[in-house]
Amino acid sequence: MGRNLKLTLAYDGTSFAGWQVQPEAETVQGTLASVLGRLTGEKVLPQGSGRTDAGVHALAQVATFATESTIPTENFQKALNDLLPPAIRVLAVEEAAAEFHARKSARGKTYRYRMYRGMVCPPFVARYVWHFPYPLDEEAMKRAATEVVGDRDFTSFAAVDPERGGEEQARSNARTIFSSAWERCEDEFVYTVRGNGFLHHMVRNLVGTFMLVGKGTLAVADIGRILAAQNRSVAGPTAPASGLFLVEVEY
Repeated sequence: MGRNLKLTLAYDGTSFAGWQVQPEAETVQGTLASVLGRLTGEKVLPQGSGRTDAGVHALAQVATFATESTIPTENFQKALNDLLPPAIRVLAVEEAAAEFHARKSARGKTYRYRMYRGMVCPPFVARYVWHFPYPLDEEAMKRAATEVVGDRDFTSFAAVDPERGGEEQARSNARTIFSSAWERCEDEFVYTVRGNGFLHHMVRNLVGTFMLVGKGTLAVADIGRILAAQNRSVAGPTAPASGLFLVEVEY
């Protein structure tokens, strides 16, 4: 009888071309699949809760895979961590119900974006933040963040995903944001957003747009207009990947 195993992973995305397996590129999914194959002797492609982009980090990504292996879960965790590169750690391995799927069963996700506001960014922090030491109206950015809470069509904040057809993408850009807030934490200005799902580049596009509010290029009231436009070209630029973390997946 096969098992459905649930992995909880943390990774530093700096040196990976994202989660999703790609030819000729080092990815988190591909690295994990290779190690699972060595352990189980099976051809395994673990399914993640979502595809983090190149350079994006995870504190608790979730992945599932089916296996005939009888290795106990605690041994699985130790063996995986012995074989995986230090940039990927398996935090937990659990038995899951047969119908449980990392992506399809997910009910909510939390992302965090870290911006370093000090003049000199410490080298040990640099790969995990967007260093922006220039003037920003942080209070305006806090107000702007609340404008995206609720049921919305986020087409204006979605990168065109080449793997999804235009018609499908146009149909499915509605998402519910439960909370959206900026918070000052010493030298860091941190954005945390929780929702039932996120589109391609959506969090980074939100951050880039809130930055325009902080610079005074946009007003807080413009956020509603940008949402209503359902047009990516009216929103702000995509913030760098380095500051983004997948914090939690809810089931």
